[in-house]
Amino acid sequence: MNNDFDVIVVGAGLSGIGAAYRLKTACPHKRFAIFEARDAIGGTWDLFRYPGVRSDSDMFTLGYPFRPWTGDKSIADGASILAYIRDTARTFGIEPHIRFRHRIVAARWSSADARWELEAEVGAGEATTREIFRCQFLYMCAGYYRYDDAYVPAFPGLDRFAGPVVRPQWWPADLDYAGKRVVVVGSGATAVTVVPAMAERAAHVTMLQRSPTYYASRPGRDRVADVLRRALPAGLAHRLVRNKNIVLGMAFYQFCRRFPNAASKLLRAGVAKLLPADFPVAQHFTPRYQPWDQRLCLVPDADLFQAITAGKVSIVTDTVAEVTAHGLTLASGDTLVADILVLATGLTLVPWGGVALSVDGKPLVARDTLVYKGMMLSDVPNFAWCVGYTNASWTLRADLTSRNVCRLLNYMDDHGYVQVTPHADPGDTERRPLLDLSSGYVERAADLVPSQGAKAPWYLRQNYLLDWWSTKLGKIAHPSLRFAARPARAASAKPAA
Repeated sequence: MNNDFDVIVVGAGLSGIGAAYRLKTACPHKRFAIFEARDAIGGTWDLFRYPGVRSDSDMFTLGYPFRPWTGDKSIADGASILAYIRDTARTFGIEPHIRFRHRIVAARWSSADARWELEAEVGAGEATTREIFRCQFLYMCAGYYRYDDAYVPAFPGLDRFAGPVVRPQWWPADLDYAGKRVVVVGSGATAVTVVPAMAERAAHVTMLQRSPTYYASRPGRDRVADVLRRALPAGLAHRLVRNKNIVLGMAFYQFCRRFPNAASKLLRAGVAKLLPADFPVAQHFTPRYQPWDQRLCLVPDADLFQAITAGKVSIVTDTVAEVTAHGLTLASGDTLVADILVLATGLTLVPWGGVALSVDGKPLVARDTLVYKGMMLSDVPNFAWCVGYTNASWTLRADLTSRNVCRLLNYMDDHGYVQVTPHADPGDTERRPLLDLSSGYVERAADLVPSQGAKAPWYLRQNYLLDWWSTKLGKIAHPSLRFAARPARAASAKPAA
């Protein structure tokens, strides 16, 4: 088997399948493969199986621009999203390029050879072997959190709890919660999805939050999309709805950032309208931060608030003092009785799937690098990392990154280059956290991920229209990019003209 490729894409999830489509259509001369550590397509959408799992943004922007979303709901369930990804891979002939159970553990760049050497665990269990693969360009589409780990605070006495302790990342297929008292610890996107879904069968669900979160409710169906899809061809209707949602999403984000106090009042008023008049909204829905300092949580069809109104769900704002055999003792002295604990307490971030990277024998320290145009790393040759937006659908930026990667590869071919390396001059820019969020999972990983700068091209721009314009019309050659026409041992790198 030939283990040498032009491009290796890591990850067969939403981003990886989209990257493969761009490579097939924009770089048809490139021999590429997708390495997937698991045994199925889908990434996050194949991994998460908890009740109610769904998108947290609309499918017209989360979906691919080249593959119209035809589902009834704009906010779709996980199974529908997974089917959409797999159907895309099958329709566009991407499946044959995927190598399942290929987990890259190390990637070593050699300037002398102008190639990446990848060490991968192939197979599963006792049949696992170590194999070496090579490629000219390495494209990481494995997301930014660990599939095999999740963040769990050190709750005293957790091992004493008599019932099931469940983490959404590994939801037991046989978990029976019908008629049970459930406490879900957390208030983020996962918790706000799990709570109303479990409330349909559980005796009662309590959402225990350390601090409140901003929520926005919107219909699960896009009525404008329904009208346009009845009147127009599918492709045109998809583009129009997609553009509408992009513009509205960006406008609301800008409103929140420019007028945070007004946005906070608007969001809290929106929640209050969906709850009983005597509900303590100020206590449970007044966050300590401003809108979009953390991701805004989406509540489709107001399902969480309907469950609260119906008495199926309770909200408690407090912290855990101790876990007992039959529930939780809180810092206030109150107790919560539970048959099942669900710990929706956050993710563990990890860059590029946890692969150990090195350049010419020197291990790469993520925090020492700067992100170039939101996709490459300073002083790391022939490497791209797909990172989506934090203020909009992940796929919006992921697709632009893939287009940029293809443009870069074609530019290198056209000019006879075999190596490209972003380089930031000392003092060129100050360092800032990569993700402009105050969420716990971001702050815990501040020293584990790359940094961004304060000015172009070294910052992660959170603006789709500007990024789209740059991708379509911006030049590939940039003074910060150093290209080499042949291996470094034969010629030194030189800046692009």
